[in-house]
Amino acid sequence: MSTKPAEAQVQGESIFQRIVSLLELDVRQLAMVGALVLIWIGFDIVTDGIFLSPRNLWNLSVQMSVVGVMATGMVLVIVARHIDLSVGSLMGFAAIIMAVLQVQVFPIGASWNWWVTLLIGLAVGALIGALHGFIIAYLEVPAFIVTLGGLLAWRGANWLTTTGRTISPLDVNFQMIGGGIDGAIGATASWVVGVIAVVLIVFANLSARQRRQKYGFNVKPWWAELLILALTAAVILYAISYLNQYYRPRTEIPRGIALPVLILLAVTVFMAALVRYTKFGRYVFAMGGNPEAARLSGVNTRRVTLQIFVIMGVLCAIAGAISSARLNAGANSLGTLKELEVIAAAVIGGTSLAGGMGTISGAILGTVLISSLASGMVLIGWSTSLQQVVQGIVLVLAVWLDVFYQKRRVD
Repeated sequence: MSTKPAEAQVQGESIFQRIVSLLELDVRQLAMVGALVLIWIGFDIVTDGIFLSPRNLWNLSVQMSVVGVMATGMVLVIVARHIDLSVGSLMGFAAIIMAVLQVQVFPIGASWNWWVTLLIGLAVGALIGALHGFIIAYLEVPAFIVTLGGLLAWRGANWLTTTGRTISPLDVNFQMIGGGIDGAIGATASWVVGVIAVVLIVFANLSARQRRQKYGFNVKPWWAELLILALTAAVILYAISYLNQYYRPRTEIPRGIALPVLILLAVTVFMAALVRYTKFGRYVFAMGGNPEAARLSGVNTRRVTLQIFVIMGVLCAIAGAISSARLNAGANSLGTLKELEVIAAAVIGGTSLAGGMGTISGAILGTVLISSLASGMVLIGWSTSLQQVVQGIVLVLAVWLDVFYQKRRVD
């Protein structure tokens, strides 16, 4: 098989189509990036430059971390033809458990307080996810019903645990997880992270290119490969330089990348590797494409389903830790309606509700888009009700585009 794109494949196509074909770009994600750029420019004009200020973009990056962490797990859930409506309530319950342990159970100020409660919170998330997964996989109750019940049950458990009270203040070290206190790594460490990210991306792309050549698949021309890598590196390094322009209060010390963003980056890399390089990831997509065929080919679909919901539960606990640490309290309102934002982020990012299709990178793009909309509407001064109307319209539009895209693929 030739390692160069066939000329016959590009004859008769427009210039744009040829470029997209040569660069092997995802048209849906490309369109989403274009929409995101227009949204940013529009909000920046309306807010007189506030939206794209270093301060607002730094805050935006922190705000999107909570939804982004859970959206990476929602991709697996939806790809496997399930849904999880309980993520907001589970996130809030895990946050409440961690807050209660820190403030009311363990010694306040103990050096081990914060990380022990964090581990217990992650374990709680995993156990609840395992419970959901067991009922769905082995008792064969539809995921919609199980997680709808979870939405109600864990929200009620929040109130039963605290009798409606807000639990605060949390451990100082724990607050750093949410970007509070000194919850950012500074300029120098941010540059180190940026360089490491660029090196890893270059290595991953070149390794993928070598594998494709080894097995005789088409590869992009070298100029296209280098162009994409150069643009990616430029975006990453410019973003870091821009974030470093946001300083700590009453100083000229750059904050750099916030810890919640680092957590999101780590989760994203882990989930992307899990999907792309493991049997588990291949099994998830096989189940989404054709569950019966996957089962007949030897895939233990029940175990994979259980594992998917365990992962989702852990990610909800991580999001709960970030959210409560940022608020410096375990509040009963944490996670309210977050399930809608998480599902919207995954679907807007290209995850098909029909199953079998979705990417982690797309979910992150969807998170950035929906978080940008929320941030921009707040800066403009729109009411919460109007914000929900806009988010609902965007979600319906995203699903319609998914249906339209699926029909085009079939045709």
